[in-house]
Amino acid sequence: MKYYGNNTKQNYQFWTHENHPVELFSNKFKDQKLDYIHENPVRAGIVEEPWEYIYSSARAYCDMKCILEIDCL
Repeated sequence: MKYYGNNTKQNYQFWTHENHPVELFSNKFKDQKLDYIHENPVRAGIVEEPWEYIYSSARAYCDMKCILEIDCL
């Protein structure tokens, strides 16, 4: 965090300022990217299943109550 913060006026930064937009050219590709995002809390060891993470849009795809308003793709 400190490394990336040194390149800005801030002391610390949690993410890089890289932006690589990708066209979602097919439903299969879109689903692949969505699954990757939903699996992040699982890979981090926060939850065992994606829909268990309270802020995850995976909950909307499982017809569960979400804290955030989600438009499913």
